[in-house]
Amino acid sequence: MATKALNVKPSKEDVKTGITATARKEISKELAQILGDTYMLLVKTHVYHWNVVGPLFLPLHELTEAQYNDLFAATDVLAERIRALGLTTPVSFAAMTKNADLAEAKSIASAEAMVESLVADHEAIVRSMRELAIKSEEADDLVTTDMLVARMTFHEKAIWMLRAIVAG
Repeated sequence: MATKALNVKPSKEDVKTGITATARKEISKELAQILGDTYMLLVKTHVYHWNVVGPLFLPLHELTEAQYNDLFAATDVLAERIRALGLTTPVSFAAMTKNADLAEAKSIASAEAMVESLVADHEAIVRSMRELAIKSEEADDLVTTDMLVARMTFHEKAIWMLRAIVAG
């Protein structure tokens, strides 16, 4: 009996919550892209956290730590929403980031350049989330809409705080 339990295969989910199968599939595909972008931003934020230097070290080190912790928690929320819609999440980091729009950091940069890069990435994620929030609301997927609004709130606050640190 134990061997049978170890040979479990993924099942096809037959979700009947009022959202069409087509809408669930389309929303999940876009959520997977946002998940990949979130992972990419998480890694970039963490790398910048380790490597920031100069007079902005302490505030940026502390801010990026809070942000990468939030981004890590967000990956679980995004992935679990995909599963709740009845689809599977990407099964590898490569698969997850394959459709990501954001790019990883390629080199060490000044604190100001790090902030500019993070701001641009947060803004890009907000734009993707806003588009999907509108689509998900039109598909009567209010849970995804609500989740995306909460995530946009985090990203817009992150943009504000990052910009405030380097304001002249």
